[in-house]
Amino acid sequence: MRDIPQARVVPFAVVIAVAAALLVEAPAAQAQPDTGYLTPPQAIVDILDASPIPPAVVSPTGETMAILTRPSMPSLSELAEPMLRLAGYRVNPRTNGPHTTPGLSRITIRNISDGTEHAFDAPRETSLGSPTFSPDGSRLLFLLTRYNGIEAWMMEVSTGQARPLSDTSINAVWGNPCNWLDDNATVVCRFKASARGAPPDAPDVPAQPNVQSHGGGAAPIRTYQDLLGNAHDEALFEYFFTTQVGTIDLATGRRTAIGPPGLYQQVSASPSGQYFLMVEVERPFSWLVTARSFPKDVTIRNGSGEVVAQVARIPLADAVPIGGVPTGPRSYGWNLTEAHTLTWVEAQDGGDPKRTVDHRDRVLSLSAPFNAEPTELARTEFRFGGLRWTEGGATLLTERDRPTRWTRTWMLAGNREPRLLWDRSSEDRYGDTGQPLTAPRPGGRVIRQTGNAIYLTGAGASPVGDRPFLDRLDLDTFETERLFQSNDDAYETVSALLSDDATSILTRRESRTEPPNYYVRDLSGGTAGAPSAITSVVDPAPQLTGISKQLVKYERADGVQLSGTLYLPPGYQEGQRVPMVMWAYPREFVDPTLAGQVSGSDNRFTAIRGASHLLLLTQGFAVFDGPTMPIIGAGETANNTYIEQLVASAEAAVDAVVDLGVTSPDTIGIGGHSYGAFMTANLLAHSDLFQMGIARSGAYNRSLTPFGFQNERRTFWEATDIYAAMSPFFHADKINEPILLIHGEADNNSGTFPIQSARMYMALKGHGATVRYITLPHESHGYAARESVLHTVAEMLNWANAYLKPAGGTGVQ
Repeated sequence: MRDIPQARVVPFAVVIAVAAALLVEAPAAQAQPDTGYLTPPQAIVDILDASPIPPAVVSPTGETMAILTRPSMPSLSELAEPMLRLAGYRVNPRTNGPHTTPGLSRITIRNISDGTEHAFDAPRETSLGSPTFSPDGSRLLFLLTRYNGIEAWMMEVSTGQARPLSDTSINAVWGNPCNWLDDNATVVCRFKASARGAPPDAPDVPAQPNVQSHGGGAAPIRTYQDLLGNAHDEALFEYFFTTQVGTIDLATGRRTAIGPPGLYQQVSASPSGQYFLMVEVERPFSWLVTARSFPKDVTIRNGSGEVVAQVARIPLADAVPIGGVPTGPRSYGWNLTEAHTLTWVEAQDGGDPKRTVDHRDRVLSLSAPFNAEPTELARTEFRFGGLRWTEGGATLLTERDRPTRWTRTWMLAGNREPRLLWDRSSEDRYGDTGQPLTAPRPGGRVIRQTGNAIYLTGAGASPVGDRPFLDRLDLDTFETERLFQSNDDAYETVSALLSDDATSILTRRESRTEPPNYYVRDLSGGTAGAPSAITSVVDPAPQLTGISKQLVKYERADGVQLSGTLYLPPGYQEGQRVPMVMWAYPREFVDPTLAGQVSGSDNRFTAIRGASHLLLLTQGFAVFDGPTMPIIGAGETANNTYIEQLVASAEAAVDAVVDLGVTSPDTIGIGGHSYGAFMTANLLAHSDLFQMGIARSGAYNRSLTPFGFQNERRTFWEATDIYAAMSPFFHADKINEPILLIHGEADNNSGTFPIQSARMYMALKGHGATVRYITLPHESHGYAARESVLHTVAEMLNWANAYLKPAGGTGVQ
């Protein structure tokens, strides 16, 4: 490692002079007369206001697809809707659903073979969501959210006719409230409890203090937001989260209740539709963990709501070891290839990853009538990572080892011994064999299987970038055959199989100059035929025409290979040196040979949404996007040299772009969001590589996350020196470059409480730094409202203009 350059000391008078010069030379952004929010140049506004490129959902039969259209950005008034923060959830009390969801404005059903289509537009002042095809693809279930509630709706795919299945009685606070049964004619939903009355009022005068206590025993808990905090919160939680489970018959509209109302966190029907797995939250509630860790009663009920089996009574999980799992049954769900067989997992190490045991977990199953002893399917040496089933009945079991970042996948079939399918480092992108293609089933998805073969699709990572692929895997021999791979001048992923034998596939193709569109490809001839377009999305931001980008590979001083994507602004002339912003996010690795693997592709279309740093390209800045900042160390030791490795990676990135001749050392800024903001503050504190920083929604004082953060599993008391060395708050006196802090006032991310930025601002101000601190009302960890997004981009542009361009640089008006 090279020595870390010491941050230079800038006299306070110089800081004041610079700030005064800024006020004269770089005009401040002007507030809009009505809102007070800034607006960036019109070219940026037009890009952000353009309709986003729509995603699509393919039907189980592959005959149709639902194209999902959504507005560009919600308004601030939508984010300002009433919000209750309860046990880790955010609830809109008017709708009894999530506070904010990216609602759809239109659902278009398109026939893939002939292109005919039917569209359903959301009525005025409503939004659509959660579209789900029926098992036979003939119908589409979706939600319609009104001002005062949520309704379940159904569309006939053949005609486009849509009708409501319920009034505004749907309860969506736990997540998607409705799903299909396998008969294609019945849906099961969670409803608001009937006759529940008005929400409980907060007492005018508290009846008692709020008390928490602990009787002993280690109970390390990471920081969480939106927790319960008093008895009134508990009452609100019970009021809004109590649901009545019931079915709706599509033919008659008849609603049939399944059991009594309860706090049903999870409801899933068996593939036969005869039984329901129901996970009911119970008291006592906690004020330190979210509802996902509350006590639970896990039962199986029949269609009348009668309990036919109790799977488990799970206690409050507020003492789970760091990096561990709860004891007792977990990860329970139906085997989707059998009529009514339940599976679950139980820890064999007390849930503690520090214990030395032969097996971490065991996997169990139990079939109807659920009165026998469960069958053990397997035991895992590593921690259980997931179960997936193929259409032919085989089971893929994955286990993962965090200290070594290793993953294994086994195939279980009948009474045969488990066979090891994949055994690889989870950090090895080049060796990633891909993931099986799946088909939807009620309650989940199963792996597509034809004969003895399944199909795998993956990123196709390589030293030249990603080239997505489709492989056929023989389940007898485990040999693979490459059926399709994206050309080297485009980025094309496989979205679905349109035939059982994969001779016809649906892909999503894009290139540097072409926006993503869906295509049908014929593979029957052994090679991919010419693509046939199914959609015709046009470039939503022609203002970005002329941007160039390239993959840049370079080396850190210790030999670690690094890379990033270099964007140059429209009209850039070769040899010209322009101001640049680097935007990065550090990641941890245990293997230095894998840390330098190339990620991403320079063949992807530049689609910009939200408060993206790439919008600076429109104003003449270059952007070095995603320069890799690997933090490498065996086991849990990577952060022991976090600062040294971070600065070394940044030095290598600066040297690389300067050597390319596209920028100068004195016109480069650094920025990042979340852990990237943490990185930004640290680079300004421990180096003199950058002229300014932009830090959004970051955490800066790790003593406020004392039981671990990001991938750090040691506690503050076990690694006090590491926490202190990594916390830029502890080194605020060394930051002498201008820094812009931005934070959402309603940040819900577990480690980035808004107080992190507030205290960092106070520390910087107290030591005479040049700093600007913006808080965004009603915004969470990412920024959504149009007013907030435009303002954030304007602030970033003003900051870059002021400190990276020559004196007199243009500010945002």
